[in-house]
Amino acid sequence: MTPLRVCAGSKIVAVMTDLFSPAKAETQERNWAPFVIGILAVLVVIGIIVVLTRTRGQTTPEANPYAAKLRISNAKVSAAENYVGGTVTYLDADITNTGDKALVGADMNLVFKNTMGEIVQKETLPLHVLVANEMAGYPDLLDLDRSPIGPGQTKTVRMTLEHISADWNQAAPEMQLVNLKLKG
Repeated sequence: MTPLRVCAGSKIVAVMTDLFSPAKAETQERNWAPFVIGILAVLVVIGIIVVLTRTRGQTTPEANPYAAKLRISNAKVSAAENYVGGTVTYLDADITNTGDKALVGADMNLVFKNTMGEIVQKETLPLHVLVANEMAGYPDLLDLDRSPIGPGQTKTVRMTLEHISADWNQAAPEMQLVNLKLKG
């Protein structure tokens, strides 16, 4: 870079003084329209996200008239400690199929209440069939599609809960079969 030569009365001195002089205050009006439009766009996007996530969480499982032909009995709650020291709760129940189709898939709606009859927890869990292990030991869990409950059959199913509210009254929860998948 070559050094600038300063000549008295030249335009270079005027340019240099303009470059290093304090900026002049501008008296223009600020245009707020792009700022306001941007804020409104962000608020609309947030509103859409809130509406979509709120309605997605409130979907109700599909009830099926065939559920009246599936009798639930002998509900038992048990607990076991898992590998990380937490407690896992199991809900076992017998399902008897009095209809003419095989049950190959289903979920169970569970409603837990406190001593005052208020709902403290709701869960919708998949059903798994308990099958005796041929090599002894603990029973195996199979999906209903691998071990369906045929017409006239009774099988024990298990639901696994990671957490139950401490306010639960320890009574068997209300149970309703939903999202039934039938064959035959």
